[in-house]
Amino acid sequence: MYSSPLQAYETVNKTTMSGREIEAAVLTKAACKLKECQQNWNSEDREQKLNDALKYNQLIWSIFQGELKKDDNPLNKQLRANLLQLSALVDRQIFETMGDPSPDKLNLVIDINNNIAAGLRQSPGIKPQSMK
Repeated sequence: MYSSPLQAYETVNKTTMSGREIEAAVLTKAACKLKECQQNWNSEDREQKLNDALKYNQLIWSIFQGELKKDDNPLNKQLRANLLQLSALVDRQIFETMGDPSPDKLNLVIDINNNIAAGLRQSPGIKPQSMK
C-alpha cells in the first residue's frame, strides 16, 4: 500500500510514461531542486539541500553519460558526442558549485536541464516552427 496519494500517482505515472517522458520529468525535477535551493539560498538547511540537489543532478547526468556511451544507443554519433560534451560541462559546473557555492552558478545547470527536458517533450519527427 502507498503511504501517500502522491506516491501512488508517481508510481502509476512512471508505468505509463515513455522513456522520453521519464527523462524529461527527471531533468525537470533536477532543475526544480536546484531552483528551490537558489530561491532559498539563505535558509538554514541550504547546505544540505544544495548538496542533495547537486548529487541528484550528478547522478542523472552520470546515468545519461553511461547510456550515451553504449554501442547500442539509438542516437546518431554526432548527437551522442554533443550530449556527452554537454554532460561534461554539467559535471564541471556541479563540481565548481560544490567547491565554491553560489546561487548564480546554478543557472547553467537549471537552464540545460529545462531545455533538454523541453526538447524531450516534443514529439519526435515534429520540427519546431522556426525549422520548417
